[in-house]
Amino acid sequence: MSAKSDIHILVLDDEPFMLKLLARLLMNLGFTRVATCDNGQTALERVDDAALAPQIILCDLNMPGMDGIEFVRKLVEHGYAGSLILVSGEDERTLQSARTLVQAHHIEVLGSLQKPVSPQALHQLVERWVPPAGVTQHLQGKGYAVERLAQGIEAGELLNYYQPKVSVSTGAVVGVETLVRWRHPQDGLVFPDQFIGMAEAHGLIDALTQVVLAQALRDSASWALQGLKIKVAVNVSMDNLNALEFPEQITSAAAAAGVAPQSIVLEVTESQLMKDLRAPLEILTRLRLRRFKLSIDDFGTGHSSLVQLRDVPFDQLKIDRSFVHGAHHNETLRAIFYASLGLAKELGMEVVAEGVEDAADWEFLKDTGCDLAQGYFIARPMPADQVLEWVAGWQQRWAAGYPGTPFA
Repeated sequence: MSAKSDIHILVLDDEPFMLKLLARLLMNLGFTRVATCDNGQTALERVDDAALAPQIILCDLNMPGMDGIEFVRKLVEHGYAGSLILVSGEDERTLQSARTLVQAHHIEVLGSLQKPVSPQALHQLVERWVPPAGVTQHLQGKGYAVERLAQGIEAGELLNYYQPKVSVSTGAVVGVETLVRWRHPQDGLVFPDQFIGMAEAHGLIDALTQVVLAQALRDSASWALQGLKIKVAVNVSMDNLNALEFPEQITSAAAAAGVAPQSIVLEVTESQLMKDLRAPLEILTRLRLRRFKLSIDDFGTGHSSLVQLRDVPFDQLKIDRSFVHGAHHNETLRAIFYASLGLAKELGMEVVAEGVEDAADWEFLKDTGCDLAQGYFIARPMPADQVLEWVAGWQQRWAAGYPGTPFA
């Protein structure tokens, strides 16, 4: 984090008392460049001034004239590149909606504060801020030509990474999710958010999936020979689910690798099934008949969840990370988590909680009856040749007792 004296912070609130209080709290925390505004228009003028532009804005939501929600929209129009902390006396669900809106506008939201503001909560949020250059680089990435990606797929430049899934109750490592990377000769390891969308848009996703699946099957067979028999999950796309020959292709590939269909989990993102369901439903049903496991991924983020659970023979439900991380202290997230968990249990489905990022998330899951957990607190994605060593280390740590720190 930059020196506190270098960070420009703007406090926007229509109440003079709150302006003085927040400014004083920030000064006490060591932030010396703190400005205050009592209306959105004046705040926008500071945003437009390069010498005065804030890197962090503490924004009240409920203000006369231009309220905090309208102010966020104006920030986008003014090209604001900093971060926001929302401040309000409104209920948690209203704050959650506001946070979601800010993120939808691609403005970083460090968090929200309930009035009256505690110094500790304020300190925790401003400490999250990092200089925007690192964030911008990650979001923008680097553009790649479609032809270059096609060459990379053909040249074997794709590399599978695997993120473990563990039993919440027993600690057993029961599976991994396959996450593809592009091992670019010049740029190094390229993450999927920089090329999956292009592959889907230009008809390369089927070829990409075939390469990822073949690697996953080889790695699964290799682990089994060394005594590690776990389920391997692979994400499938709408192109796969519209190709009537896909069940035969994956059945043949699994047989050739010596991997039983029961050991393969095909993860389908919920939003992918919103279009014409006829071909995907036929393919998924045929795959289920062949004993492949089917998982509905990112559950709760699409628009027709219940219809899909009714119509598609899913074995597993993955609760999206946005409903897992922080659910222990957020009533809304907790309610959605329990509703999803209860629905899956009633349907006899296995439940995976994604996005287990810290000890608080893990402790929360231990008391819920959730089956499996996945996330950075357990392990980050890793190459195939590191999986066996990680499993051995995990088993030792589990046998020694829960350490209360990330296992990765």
